[in-house]
Amino acid sequence: MNYRHGYHAGNFCDVFKHTLLMSLLKSLQKKDSAFGYLDTHAGSGSYDLNTPEAKKSREFEKGIKKIWQADNPPPLIQEYLSYVSELNPNKALRFYPGSPMIAAKLLRAQDRAVLIEKHPSEQRAVRRLFLENKKIHVHFLDAYQSLKAFLPLTEKRGLTFIDPPYEQDDIALLTKALPLALQRFETGTYAIWYPIKQKTDIEKFYKKMRFAIQRPLLVAELCLYPPDSPLHLNGCGMIIVNPPWQLKSEINTYLPWIWETLSIDGEGHHRIFKYE
Repeated sequence: MNYRHGYHAGNFCDVFKHTLLMSLLKSLQKKDSAFGYLDTHAGSGSYDLNTPEAKKSREFEKGIKKIWQADNPPPLIQEYLSYVSELNPNKALRFYPGSPMIAAKLLRAQDRAVLIEKHPSEQRAVRRLFLENKKIHVHFLDAYQSLKAFLPLTEKRGLTFIDPPYEQDDIALLTKALPLALQRFETGTYAIWYPIKQKTDIEKFYKKMRFAIQRPLLVAELCLYPPDSPLHLNGCGMIIVNPPWQLKSEINTYLPWIWETLSIDGEGHHRIFKYE
């Protein structure tokens, strides 16, 4: 309950996770039938980069600010920047959209979103944001309880987006909740974001997730620093269960560009691979 995303809004992890979120939702758009979207850690939905929290960390300067100022972005990045621009009509970067606002842009008339947030003030903020939007439903609930409460999605296909703070034992909670979620909604796509500090810890995380889920996983990573310090956020990744067809190829059209734009002295890496 102590985690507040306002300190981290617009950082390189947000750029990574929100562009991948776009790819996942655009893949679902390829069929005319309705899809559902479940966001288990919705946050407040939108962030002011001029708040004391954002100014204290200034993490957005190594993320969205560099993307905002870059030349010749790939097509999906151009669309992503158009969403950011809508929040900043005077062309000065101040506001940043969270995952609920990104997803809302990609919902069609027949689609629906369920947003879960347990932090009281952030839940109120995201509820106000979508008060008039009948396609988006906001609930004050524990993230992992929401997997039982809202799966299977009534649309019969869709995406569950899981973005924990990893402050407590989220890995144990994930490895317990995901197998049950897959039993309830076997054909759904699940995207799980995670931070990267040390390579050895991440390899253990992959093994735990693979053992719990018992199926191949598509993994994407973006690191700005070598993954060798437990005290520093060196990168982040996303595990995707039941990835849409051709998702790997789609991510490869822009992930190298993101790394080249955000990398510091060529450190770190980017990659996307299947973990079996």
